[in-house]
Amino acid sequence: MDTAGLPDPNLSQPDTTTAAAAAAVDTTTAIDDPLNNPYTSLNAICHELSDLQDLATRGAWKSILDKVGHARSLNLLTKPHEHLTYLTFNVLALTKLRRPVDANQELETLLDGEDFNTPQFHYQNYPNHYPNMKGNFVPFALRWLHAYLPYSLAQRMKSLDRLYTLIDFIRSKKLKVSTNPSKDLWKRREILVLNTIISHHLSQKDFKLCLGLLNELIGICGDDDPNVLSKLGYVKMQYGDVEGAKKAFSAVEGMIGSESEVGLRNLVSRSKALMYIVEKDYVSAVREYEECIERDGMDMVAMNNKALCLMYSRDLSDAIKVLENALERVPTVALNESLVVNLCSMYELAYVNHADIKRTLNNWIARVAPDDFDSSCTRT
Repeated sequence: MDTAGLPDPNLSQPDTTTAAAAAAVDTTTAIDDPLNNPYTSLNAICHELSDLQDLATRGAWKSILDKVGHARSLNLLTKPHEHLTYLTFNVLALTKLRRPVDANQELETLLDGEDFNTPQFHYQNYPNHYPNMKGNFVPFALRWLHAYLPYSLAQRMKSLDRLYTLIDFIRSKKLKVSTNPSKDLWKRREILVLNTIISHHLSQKDFKLCLGLLNELIGICGDDDPNVLSKLGYVKMQYGDVEGAKKAFSAVEGMIGSESEVGLRNLVSRSKALMYIVEKDYVSAVREYEECIERDGMDMVAMNNKALCLMYSRDLSDAIKVLENALERVPTVALNESLVVNLCSMYELAYVNHADIKRTLNNWIARVAPDDFDSSCTRT
């Protein structure tokens, strides 16, 4: 159950643009960041990059594999950074399609050990392609995938080691950049990686470590970030500090004003519902989730958790209706593995012929789901 109602860290877009800095006595352009690049469009940066971005946005990961294979077979990629950009999308697509072994093999063909700082990744070593340019052209997304992949291969500690190394790399970059846009970019990346590390530790119930990392996150984001404070409250509650959790949730509620966005109001309501769930007051929790749904008809966290609370209240029929209506009304938003697992569990509890019902659901999912949806969650 996604009780925190917080967005998971998303994979960053490939770092395919760069920030320029020129020394007064050196006409070579130092590329150390992605914001002030002379390229004027995505396709100017890399061959048909806008098409890859569009496919990724739509979750068309199999099409990305086809496009990368086509470009490679016809030798359409002429510069080293283009090969690396396409490799990043290929590794990303393989990862999203739950093929981590293949993704890791793709990475291993590129890397000698763990080092992204070798000469092959620097502009200045290809003067014919990049005259008067220097710096590293490894996409940030590739660094992130390199750190994330071992976790998918059941190598948790290796993944954590790489994530902490990536944090150090990001912080070293933050110290070097001088422009505010560049600093903001590296700050967002630092937040992304910290959230990933926190998620790793949460999965292992390392709550004490999570609290320390969340305090770091508050130091970066400020003590007025509602999402971070809500996550802090969730971890404190898991840690057994109910009063501390209430204090964090109250701080978020105090941020609500007369013109506050729906997202903030729903975050507060979901936090209240969470406290009711701890007290096993499922009726009050359902009421909070219903308020969320009234404000935002696509709040899937509220719908999913409302259904679970109804199930805990032994109202299986209504619980099933909530999830079925969500899938029917907004399938592109509602279709995620957690919701489908919960719905199938309810079918198993409610119906003798649940196998047939789940098979029907699985056939429908096969028609509408994106490439990376894990259909095994229906347990058919």
